[in-house]
Amino acid sequence: MEGQLAREANKRIENVSKGVDGTKLEALAVEGLRVVHAQKGLLRCRFLISNAVSDQRGNWYVGAITTLMDDLAAFATYSSTGLVNATVSLNISYYSTAKIQVILLEEVDIEAKVVAEMGKLTSVVVEVKRTDNGKLIALGRQWMTSIKNQSGQ
Repeated sequence: MEGQLAREANKRIENVSKGVDGTKLEALAVEGLRVVHAQKGLLRCRFLISNAVSDQRGNWYVGAITTLMDDLAAFATYSSTGLVNATVSLNISYYSTAKIQVILLEEVDIEAKVVAEMGKLTSVVVEVKRTDNGKLIALGRQWMTSIKNQSGQ
């Protein structure tokens, strides 16, 4: 893990997944998320999809996917800027579903990458792929704006 901001972003992810920070919905959406690699403007994670974020047929809820992608975009932006951010534009394309089998939970790889910074705006691309075959599940393009720095100003 590279850099202080990347370490702080990783700690924030841990706090959200434990319910220390964020909302209960966010904690549920990121529970089981592991950061595999973190550096300035880039997070690579692995996520085990649980029954808590899946419907009766075992499909990963698109709302849970969206929440997870939004949070990871914010954490990637934080690792780049050190600022707390709010989403101003979010576009997600869904290419396939992730499905839990009867006894097998599906695992996915997620990459959130800052691709542009323009003043207070930051653009992030988030990809969600199946771990076993690399098949794209969802692709998000997001613009975020800084709302305050670490000290709350």
